[in-house]
Amino acid sequence: MFNTSFLFAALIWGSIGVGYFIYGKKQQSIGAMAGGIVMIAVSYFISSALVMSLACLGIVAVVYFLSKQGL
Repeated sequence: MFNTSFLFAALIWGSIGVGYFIYGKKQQSIGAMAGGIVMIAVSYFISSALVMSLACLGIVAVVYFLSKQGL
């Protein structure tokens, strides 16, 4: 479980999730805050770097579309 690609992917996606959470908190955007929390959780609970990256890319797309809708 603790191979290099998993640790690197968890670091990257967890950091992006923290960034989304902080951005959402400052902008009072529920979608960005929730997306950040989900991305942090995904980086903890998914043990494959590929699946984690695909899931996080999906979350980024959902947050983008929610922001375009005004949430």
